[in-house]
Amino acid sequence: MQLERIVSYHKALADATRIKMLVLLASGETNGQELAERLGVTPATITHHAAKLREAGLIRERREKKTIYFKLNEADLKQKADAVWHLITRTREGGMEMLEDRNEQLRESVLKNFFTSDGRLRSIPAQLKKKLIVLEYLVSKLEPGRKYAEREINEFIKQYHEDYATIRREFIMHQFMYRENDVYEMNPQEMWTRWEKLR
Repeated sequence: MQLERIVSYHKALADATRIKMLVLLASGETNGQELAERLGVTPATITHHAAKLREAGLIRERREKKTIYFKLNEADLKQKADAVWHLITRTREGGMEMLEDRNEQLRESVLKNFFTSDGRLRSIPAQLKKKLIVLEYLVSKLEPGRKYAEREINEFIKQYHEDYATIRREFIMHQFMYRENDVYEMNPQEMWTRWEKLR
């Protein structure tokens, strides 16, 4: 539900430390240790609050060896702020039915159109939103926390489509997966590029 995402957004902002983190991140990407030092809190506290902000889609993170860097997700922050106003005014004008989420209908339609009855991917969608729906569907069949060799990822993708190199690259580009030394691992869902947020 659109309403639930907006509530989640406001819950993430309902903490002084998290607001301060966002203010610091507005100046650029910063690692957790530096955030902890500048805010006078422990790294564990930063990790806790970063998880809340990431879940709400307000920050992104990347790993570089043992260091985690955080970055403000400016587009999502602006979009969610706008969504509050649009939701309130649209509901006023159109009734409570405007709160209904149509995303599930779109997702089902895309999967039906792009996958054959035996589960093969007919083609890689050109439109970004549809492509992300397909990628999300595929990557969700992998095992979270498991490390995959590149050969294993290729074999997995070939079950669905012959162009494994393109799909593998798209997994990385849209943060569905993380790659280091040809070893692949799923990122937390909070890091995935969300098709629901595209207009």
